[in-house]
Amino acid sequence: MKINILTTGMGMLLLLLAASCSLDKDPISEFSEVTMGVVDESGDRIKFEDRSEMLSQYEGMYNILKDRQEHWYLDYLLLTEVRADNAYAGTTGAEVMPVEDNSLDGSNSVLARDWNRYLEDIAYVNSIIENIDLVPDASFSDSERAQWKAEAKIFRAMVLLDMVRIWGNIPVITKEATDITADNIEEVYPVYFPPQNTPDEAYQQIIKDLTEAVPDAPAVGGDKTILTKGVAWSLLAKAYAEETIRDYDKVIEYSDKVINAGYSLVDDYSLLFGMNEAGTDVAARNTSEAILEVHYYSGGGNWVTWMFGRNLINWDQNFSWAKWVTPSRDLIAAFEAEGDDVRLGESVVFYEAGWSLYYPSENYPFMYKLRSENNSIIKLRLADILLLKAEALVGKGDLDGAAAIVDQIRARVNLPGLDESVKASAADMKEAVLKERRLELAFEGHRLFDLIRNDKLQEVMNGINNRDIGRLPQARSFTEESELFPIPQSVLDVNSNLEQNPGY
Repeated sequence: MKINILTTGMGMLLLLLAASCSLDKDPISEFSEVTMGVVDESGDRIKFEDRSEMLSQYEGMYNILKDRQEHWYLDYLLLTEVRADNAYAGTTGAEVMPVEDNSLDGSNSVLARDWNRYLEDIAYVNSIIENIDLVPDASFSDSERAQWKAEAKIFRAMVLLDMVRIWGNIPVITKEATDITADNIEEVYPVYFPPQNTPDEAYQQIIKDLTEAVPDAPAVGGDKTILTKGVAWSLLAKAYAEETIRDYDKVIEYSDKVINAGYSLVDDYSLLFGMNEAGTDVAARNTSEAILEVHYYSGGGNWVTWMFGRNLINWDQNFSWAKWVTPSRDLIAAFEAEGDDVRLGESVVFYEAGWSLYYPSENYPFMYKLRSENNSIIKLRLADILLLKAEALVGKGDLDGAAAIVDQIRARVNLPGLDESVKASAADMKEAVLKERRLELAFEGHRLFDLIRNDKLQEVMNGINNRDIGRLPQARSFTEESELFPIPQSVLDVNSNLEQNPGY
């Protein structure tokens, strides 16, 4: 498989293009700030001189998750919940509303921001993967090097999975480019502008990274902020569920590894997202159900909470403007039809607002799974993997096994088990699993990909305006091409090796 190479991502690309001098006339002949390092006796560049320098890079990888949540969480929820039937855009912003009415094109600045930042994230961890074994520090043990590299590979796979599901045809970037000098500019320069890989190639790299990472990744433990074996197994289950490389046996295999790794559903659903009795902090962190979460505390809180609703620790903070990802009438009706008061109450909250874009201002709904600056972002949790296994069991024809999982999820929130008539029909069980995933995982970034993976996007979204009177009228119908987002035009403009996705 051909894998493209790149160094530090679009930021460096744009820097090169923006330079006032011509690279042909006045090539760069010294190390850039990104490729700076020392050179050993053989002439090879040593980017990190000792363990402490690599430790800073390693810790920075986790800081990306904590401090750069705008693209991988805020924008991700916009794309995955609003382009599906769970939410409205929430605001009149010109870059947000096209996600709701299906009028996106390559000029969208949200998509441009996300593309560039995802590639920056990959470039960052590539620096760890490519350089960690070269650090000339005898005190830096082989086992520690192997663990950090494994965590970086899990991180890269996680980013690639987001990207390939959003855009499909993406550059698969696994290496750093060499330093640009006057002697090698013609050879190196094209490497900064890689062509696209196919989705199949992207998934193969994801699987390669994760399977290579598992032996050296940290074991599952009490700290759920770490990229552990459990995270790798979860991502493998997710990758194998996608149509491009679908293998239900693998989904079940890796789901079982997660299920048997010591995770368990919390008895009280509110522990996942709720506040303590005093209202000063979250109810719980590192729950038994969490597989990967990002923690926030007072003094270093999660700022994106005020993009969705109120910050319960600071009631009036930034509550004077319309919020993103407003719960849809269709989703609320789905909760009510099921009698699902528990998950509705943990997913949606009603406040009086100073605007009335989608609902009367006196009773306005807001996404409620991130309700304070101290709330964790839960990237992966066991209920998701259990229901993914149920989906695979339906695909394998084990309807009873799938029903048992769905009933387990429903029992936690005091809902009855599935009817026997549902359990007897493969088509009905598929719908039951999809519905359960919608109610259980609302506003956690799954709905769009659930619809696409189950060939339901066109069916669900092309009839949405008939079912949901509050949703913006669609600018165009959903087609198979709507399963991918447009590649940003700003990216295409600087890299002629990339092609726009069909339909845009």
